[in-house]
Parts: sequence; C-alpha cells; structure tokens
Amino acid sequence: MDKFDSAHEKSLKHRLWHKLVGEPRDVNEPSLFHKLSLIPILAWIGLGADGLSSSSYGPEEAFRTLGTHTYIALLLGIATAFTVFIIAYAYSRIIEHFPQGGGGYIVSTKTISNSAGVVSGSALIIDYMLTITVSLVSCGDAIFSFLPIAYQKYKLIFVAFLIMMLVIMNLRGVKESVIALAPIFIVFVVTHILLIARGIFYHADQFGLVLGQFNSSFKQDIGTIGFIGILAIFLRAFSLGGGTYTGIEAVSNGIQIMREPRVQTGKRTMLYMAVSLAFTASGLLICYALFQVTPVEGRTLNAILAGEVFRNWPLSSWIVLITIFSEGALLLVAAQAGFVDGPRVMANMATDFWLPHRFAMLSERLTMQNGIILMGIASISLLLYTNGSISALIIMYSINVFVTFSLSQLGMIRFFLRDKEKDKNWKRHIIIHIIGFVLCVTILCVILYEKFGEGGWITLAITSVLIALCYLIKKHYLNVRKEARKLENILQKIHPGKKFNNEPLNPKEPTAILLVSGYNGFGLHTWFAINRKFPHFYKNFIFISIAEVDQGSFKGSTEMEQLRISVEDGLKKYVELVRSYGMPADYRMDSGTDVVETATQMCQSLANEFPKSMVFTGKLIFRQEHFYQRALHNETAHAIQRRLQWDGIETVIMPIRV
Repeated sequence: MDKFDSAHEKSLKHRLWHKLVGEPRDVNEPSLFHKLSLIPILAWIGLGADGLSSSSYGPEEAFRTLGTHTYIALLLGIATAFTVFIIAYAYSRIIEHFPQGGGGYIVSTKTISNSAGVVSGSALIIDYMLTITVSLVSCGDAIFSFLPIAYQKYKLIFVAFLIMMLVIMNLRGVKESVIALAPIFIVFVVTHILLIARGIFYHADQFGLVLGQFNSSFKQDIGTIGFIGILAIFLRAFSLGGGTYTGIEAVSNGIQIMREPRVQTGKRTMLYMAVSLAFTASGLLICYALFQVTPVEGRTLNAILAGEVFRNWPLSSWIVLITIFSEGALLLVAAQAGFVDGPRVMANMATDFWLPHRFAMLSERLTMQNGIILMGIASISLLLYTNGSISALIIMYSINVFVTFSLSQLGMIRFFLRDKEKDKNWKRHIIIHIIGFVLCVTILCVILYEKFGEGGWITLAITSVLIALCYLIKKHYLNVRKEARKLENILQKIHPGKKFNNEPLNPKEPTAILLVSGYNGFGLHTWFAINRKFPHFYKNFIFISIAEVDQGSFKGSTEMEQLRISVEDGLKKYVELVRSYGMPADYRMDSGTDVVETATQMCQSLANEFPKSMVFTGKLIFRQEHFYQRALHNETAHAIQRRLQWDGIETVIMPIRV
C-alpha cells in the first residue's frame, strides 16, 4: 500500500510539474536544435528588449542631470547614438571571432587571463540579476503610477509575482517565453516610433529657431562657466545616462540559442538592436529638448512628452496610456534577457569549474533550471533589500555592465595586437575597440566617482564576494582533480591481461553492473575494488555510462555526436581491459540531461535481463565532510541507490577516497 501511495504521489507530482513547465524534450530528436533556436526577429525580442527598455530610464537620467542646460541634450542625443553603434559594432566583431558565445566572460578569459574572465563573468551574473530586478521594479512603477496611491503597498508583491511568473515561463523554454512576450515588444516599438517621429517632425519648420536657441545658450554658458564647465556637464550627463547602453552585450552572450548560421543571425540581431536603441534613446533626448520638458513629481519624462506630442490627437489620453503602459510592459520583456543570459554565463563558468557543475546541467525541457531558479531567488532578494527603490537599483545596476564592457574591449584590443600578422585589416578593426574602451572606461569612472557613496559600493562588494567564492570553488575542484590524477596514474600503470575472453555474457551467471563516468581512475578503482572484495564471484561485467547533455555539449548536433562517440570509446576501453583478464564484459550507454533518471531506467532493464545482478557505483569520500561538498559534488550515487533499492535492485556504493 505504501509503495502504491508513493508511486501515485510521485506520478501526481510529475504530472503537475509537467503541466506547469511542459513535457520533457527528447535530446535525440533530429530537428531539436532547429525547433529551439531563435531567428533574428525573435532573438531581437528576447535579447534586444533589455537594451531597448533602457530607453525608459537611461535618457531621462541623462536629461535630468543637465539641470538648466537642456540645450546640451541635442549633443547628448548624437553622442548616445554614436556610442550605441560603437559598442554594438564592437560586439558584432566579438560574435564573429567568438561564435561559440559567452560574450564578455569568454572574451576576457581567452584574450586577457582567467582572472579577468572570472571578474567579467561575476560582474555579468550580478548585472543580470539586477537586470531582472530593475526591469520589473520599473515595470511595477509604471503600472502602479496609473493606480490610486492606496495600492502602492501591493507593488512589491506584484513585482515578486512577475519574477516568479518569468521563472516558470523560462523553465518551459526560451523560445516559448519569447513568443509569449512578443506582442508587448511590438506595441512598444510601434508607439515609440510614432512618438519620436511625431515629436521631431512637429518641430521640422522650427529647426532654425531651435539651432538659434542652442547657439545663444551655448555662448551664454561659455561666458559664465567656460568650455571646460560645459564639457564637464556633458560628460557627467553622458556617463550617468550610461544605463542606456546596458543590454547591448546580451546578444553575444546568447549566441548559442540563435538559428544557424549563428554568426550571421547574431550580427543581424545586433544590427536590429543597435538601430532601434539608437533611434529611441537619441530621439527621446532630442524630443525632451525640443519640447522643453520639465520634470514633474510622480511622472516620468516620457509620460510628460507623450502628453505633449499627442495633445491634440483624437483619443489622445488612450494613446498616451498605451504608449506609457507599453514601456512598463516592455520592461517585463527586458527582464527576459536576465533569465536567458544570466544562467548561460553561470553555465559557462561552471564548465570551467568556477561555479558548481550543477549550473551547467540542463533540465528535461533543456533549460538551465538551476541557474534560472537562482536568478529568480537573487532578484527577489535584491527587491526586498532595496524595498523596490528604482533609484537605488539603477545605481547598483550601471556599474557592472561597464566593468564587462571595458574588459571585453581591452580583450579585443589584445586579440588584434596578438594576431595582427594573420589579419591585414587589424588596424581598421582595432580602432573601434580602442574607441569603445575609452568610452566605457570613461563612463565607468564617472559613475564610480558620482555614485560610489550612494550605493555603488554595494555592487562592488557583492561582485567581490562572488569573485572570491569562485576562486574558492575552483581551488576545491583543482584539489579534487589533483587527487584523481594520482589515482589514475597508479591504476593506469596496470597492463592488460593475457587471457582475452570473447565469450558472450551469460544471463544466468552473477553479473556486476558498473556505473562509470568515462574511462578514468574512478571507474578503474571501482572495478578493481569489486574484484578485491568479491574475488571470482562475478562472471559478467557490464559497464553503463550516460552521455550527460549539459550546457557544454548542447551546442549543436555535431557536439552531441562527439559527446556520444567519446562516451562510447571510454566504455569500449573498459570492456577490452576486462576481457583481457578472461572475464566476459559488455557495455550499455544512453544520452540524457538527467543522469539519475536515465541510469536508473537502464539498470532496471538490465536487472530484468540479468536476474543475478548487482549494481555498483563510486562516490568521492572526503577525510572531513563539509556542508559545501554537497553543493559542489552532486549526490548522483545516493539518488540512484535509493531509486534502485526501492525497486528491489541491490546497489552498492564503492567509496573513493580523495
């Protein structure tokens, strides 16, 4: 009865989970990558929304910083568009030279050093956590600005609900979540093209007057504060409006989800993002200056501008409402980039042992489930810590992205200098990255100077803690690998036997089923331990290995096939070694994202085929057990043992001391 109830409960739990996030995907489906990948338009929506949504607060922050010198907004608009195109073009070059994706983390690691890579990667992870929180808090502010003041107390609950909703959507799959949010993106683009085009053309016959006012204001400031004073005001506004450029790197980070050919798709997506962001951000700044928009308490500058532009239009109040509401809704789409690229950066770092390997694992839906959930938890924590204050969040938000930008541009400069003999056009290419580096470092320095004491130090502190944690994790993994190599060096000195056995396995004889993770010292140790503990008892040996599909291998059909070939080659080595000692042996393999589930099913099938079988698997044993070891090393052996023993299949875990 207990077994039936447990099975029913498990079945019910799985049914509810699959109802929520969708049915498992088949990793062996031939058209899988085509179905999951994004065409340029969908990639623009899923990854470009982060950059485009920054026009909701970046230009406004820059314009407010100008104070009474609003005429400078015309120059600021031009500079903003120029900067967008420079950074976007620089990242297009990164896509071209690093088509495997990874963005700033991979570039910094490959072109500067591992230390630069972990700094860039850590900065990106914190930045994407803040992307989610900033975007959704801004979304909440926009929506609750249309509601009575009494409803403000529910804003934090509403934003937390949005975070959880996006977590669930992204657990279902990137493409599914992007398609669901596409209508919001389209409405934003249409309404803001209309807003900016109408705002500029409204003053088309007054450009002479506008330029005259600009000239007179400029001469007046030259006489009072001088050219240096004007330049200082311009640089301060330009830098503090740096939030405008956040999100541009998202495309290069997410290149792995692009439709083939990925480089062309990524570069086209980057072009869409650059044009849309440059038009929107610079257009808004110019319109602020043309309409002489004055800040009003409780209203955004975009809301004020929309009211002025659409004042005499039929249904003007509705048009304004839809325009501003689309801004708030787009911020919901922008948070998507954090859930797409944040876990992807974590997976890349986990592959390089800077983070626990579990962050490189894929779920049944082929999403980075652990990373998505962690991003959601971290975003809710930041929301509660700042009490939903957008000003505090933006101060924290604008710093890390320019740390990554600066390291990426420096890395590309080193890349072209190092390979200048291979690229005849290296001088033409490097100049873009030099300009981008100067712009990004300038913005970073000004933001740090202006905002360090107002909360910028918190971002640096959190990022520094994450970097230190990465080094501790890497040190632990390196120590384990060092001990593993010692074991391998000892065991691999053993020569093959001279009594080769070609006989097939006999299902009636005692059979040892060994779970191995490749041809290595751990697997050899388990086999030798079985023979030492049970000499001459087992007549058959079957080696099982799962080609675990994680972020490192889930890049295309070619990489998947290489993974399967590598796993099969390792299994063949085990079989050849065991048969050389006169014992029948064979192997079984499969591929999947859940090693426990796949291995359990294979063991159950073999147990039916070989009734006198016992399952063996190895597990690392440390001299001193610490709480963090469970996070850094999965409990696969224990999980499989529990599942198989419940089904009546004897399973033994062989300890491997390190």
